[in-house]
Amino acid sequence: MLHALTLSLQFGKLPDAALHRAALPRHKVARWLRNALASEAEITVRIVDAPEGEELNREYRKKDYATNVLTFGYALEPIVTADLVLCAPVVAQEAKDQGKTLQTHYAHLIIHGALHAQGWDHELEEDAQVMELRETEIMARLGFGNPY
Repeated sequence: MLHALTLSLQFGKLPDAALHRAALPRHKVARWLRNALASEAEITVRIVDAPEGEELNREYRKKDYATNVLTFGYALEPIVTADLVLCAPVVAQEAKDQGKTLQTHYAHLIIHGALHAQGWDHELEEDAQVMELRETEIMARLGFGNPY
């Protein structure tokens, strides 16, 4: 069952914004999120450049580099409320390195972030295996291959 979703899709200042906008049509982002959600949600997906991504990762995770996706979860009930921040240049480089399309990699990371917003974690190896299996199932349901 797909759940109600309020989605805000935002793009920061990106030198190659058109490339990232093309990979992230609103209807597809909403579909990916709905397939990853177990309840109603309000989610903001923001695509940022490397300086913004690095600043957020440093401020909130104490890591001095830009990472692919940051999840800021605010509530699990009565509805999931979260911000997903994806760093465009990191996502693009990873997609290239992994031989994936940009859209496929974005789909995976948005699903990954949505699971984090619902309390999923991968700090322990056992939890990582369960989360990766869930991501793989969702990706398959959406017509994508195994992201791992």
